[in-house]
This record gives sequence, C-alpha cells and structure tokens, in this order.
Amino acid sequence: MDLTKTDEIIKQYEIAPQSLIAILQDVQDEWQYLPREVLEHIATRLQIPISQVFRVATFYSAFTLQPRGRHLISVCTGTACHVRGSGRLLERLQKLLQIAPGETTPDKQFSLETVHCMGCCALAPAVRIDEKVFGEVAVGQLPDLLEKYE
Repeated sequence: MDLTKTDEIIKQYEIAPQSLIAILQDVQDEWQYLPREVLEHIATRLQIPISQVFRVATFYSAFTLQPRGRHLISVCTGTACHVRGSGRLLERLQKLLQIAPGETTPDKQFSLETVHCMGCCALAPAVRIDEKVFGEVAVGQLPDLLEKYE
C-alpha cells in the first residue's frame, strides 16, 4: 500500500496526538475507510500507541474500518422519520441492493447504513446519498434515486 498520500495528509497537521481526529478524517476521505496499515503508519508518525489510534477510530461512528462503496446511503431512523415510514424505505433498499445496513454491494457501488437523526425532521422520512439529502421520500422513488448514482 502506497502511504505517500497519508504522509502528505499528516504533514498538513502538527505532529501531535491532538491532530489525530483531523488526520483520520482526511485519511478516510482519501481511502473511503481506515485501512489497518494506514492506522499503524499514523500511530508511528504521531508517536502514539496503535491502541490509541484504534480507540479513536472505533469510538466515533463517522469512522469505518471496513471499505465502503462509492456511494454511501444513509437512512434516518430518528423518531420523525420512523413514524413517517423510514422502516419501509430501509426494507426496500435492502431488497434493491441485496445488502443489510453496514454492508457494501459486491460491486462496491453502494454502502447502506442507518443513522439516528439527520436533523431534518420536517423532511421526514429522509435518505442521504453521499452528501445530498432527499426528503419526504416514498418507497416508489428509491429505484430512480439509485439509478442516478449507478
């Protein structure tokens, strides 16, 4: 694994433990997840134990140690979205993609996850694909939404 890009990211920050979260965010943006080899390299460069790096990487739900697909689909399961049918959206997405939450399609096109709240309750039920939020989503809209990202 070429760690050149990881080194470039680390150089943007102070070589200190307090830079860890920012470095992990940028590294995950680059790799789409946090590979073990990269985490070990970060620990070495910051001169901190690998256990500390893993503790941070596994504590925050924004980080993932598993490869994600090109597009991340998040289904809100907060109260407003749940009451307005997000469970049905999740079921339909699982059937369309043939994966469960936390999984990635075999072609690495999509990853599916649930989130507790997106902060857009007035738009419930909400689905986010990458950084774009779709509100008041109906089950019948899902195939067309996915098609835009294939």
